[in-house]
Amino acid sequence: MDAKTTSIVAYLTWIGLLVAILGGDKEGAKFHINQALVILLFSLLSIIPCLGWIWGIFMVVCWVMGLIAAINQEEKEVPLIGKIRLLK
Repeated sequence: MDAKTTSIVAYLTWIGLLVAILGGDKEGAKFHINQALVILLFSLLSIIPCLGWIWGIFMVVCWVMGLIAAINQEEKEVPLIGKIRLLK
């Protein structure tokens, strides 16, 4: 897979993220793989009642922003959690 396809697949599901890490152009799409991983991990906080629901809506907005950036081949960080780097 090329970098654009890998970037888009990384945002789709946990399975897509694993496919992007294992089978895609990891170096070309490292930014988007990292963003997708951070969004998916922070989405786990949405299980908290009341506050978690608001956080879950925010995570969906971040996910859409990241997916649109991947489609347009831009490296835009999502708000609040975009500066976190899990992959070096």
